[in-house]
Parts: sequence; structure tokens; C-alpha cells
Amino acid sequence: NTIASGVSERVVVATDSQAVADAVAGVQCEVVMTGMHHPSGTSRVAEVAARFENAAYDVVLNVQGDEPFLPHAAIRGAVEMVEAGFDVGTAAVPVDDDSVSRPSVVKVALGEGNRALYFSRSPIPFNRSGMPLRYWQHLGVYAYRPATLARWLELPRSPLEDAEKLEQLTPLAHGLSFGVTLLSEPALPGIDTEEDLTRAEAYLGGHA
Repeated sequence: NTIASGVSERVVVATDSQAVADAVAGVQCEVVMTGMHHPSGTSRVAEVAARFENAAYDVVLNVQGDEPFLPHAAIRGAVEMVEAGFDVGTAAVPVDDDSVSRPSVVKVALGEGNRALYFSRSPIPFNRSGMPLRYWQHLGVYAYRPATLARWLELPRSPLEDAEKLEQLTPLAHGLSFGVTLLSEPALPGIDTEEDLTRAEAYLGGHA
């Protein structure tokens, strides 16, 4: 919950699904029904943000719906990266050895100052040396100023995005800077596969 984390003033669930809208009824948030034409979550968020363009929000925060266990530190850290001067703020956690080769686990390679160099479904960097190496898993959270969000959607789609099916590769290819806040502990996985869903249901069942 981004309000509970002390980051957000307003929380909106953006969806084109009535089933999703019904599922979150009664939760401390607004629900906005969007068009069904959106090719990405960023596009959907932009539609909603445009409705609030006169509200003078400094930062728009996009928490992807397949990341129900996103740590508060990832949310806060993404916003802090934007405040530090990056175009886009996001977050990453260490990848365990069993997950590093899974295509559903998106990895990020980092440069100086925690700037993202590349995102991939493959293990990056390739460890040719065989030396101990830490891999970082990208979490599904993005923070950006409204003008950056609008610019993102105006960019020609990159072949890298088409190849990896990762929408963040288009703005990265066009020069937008991504600042990545690093968390020390692995996060509970997002839900991208049936296996992930089974794992999430078991976790929630044990913490009901």
C-alpha cells in the first residue's frame, strides 16, 4: 500500500476489467476504468494521469498489478531516484541461484551510481570469468514525473522491446536514465506464471 508507505497522496487502480474493479472494491483506493486499447501498463497509467493533469502531482508512481508483494522500500526508493535526478526510478533485489535463468525473472545490469545499463530476461552480465557475481532482479515499479511519462509514450518502439517483451527497453534505448534502488533482501516473486500463482496463493494462505 503506497499510502501506508508514506509515499503517495492518492492511490488509483487502473483497469479495463470489471472483475478487477470488483475485487478491489472496499479497499482504500480509487478505481478508474480505462480503455481496452493499451499495449502496456505505462500507456494505461498515462491515460489515468492525464485525467489528473491539473492536480499538480510531482511524481507518478506505477506499481504493476503482478507485483502484489512489492516491498515498501522499493516504492519509496523508486520515488527517491526521480528526486535524485533520474528520468525514471525503479528497484531491484538480489536474484537467487534457482531463479537467475528463468525468463520470467527480469534481470538488470547496473553501471555507476545504480544507473540501469540494460534489462533482460537472460542472465546479465554473462559471467565468462566464472568469478562470484551478483545478479539483480528488476521489480515491477516505475516512478516518473508527468512530463517524462508523456515523453515515454511518444517514443518510437525499440526493436529491443519487441525482442525481450520488456517495455522499459524503449525509453532506455532512447536515452532516458533509469535509477535503480537496490534492496538487500530478495523479495517475494511477482506473478508471471502458473507456478508463481500457486506459490503466491500458498503464501497468502499461510498469512491469512
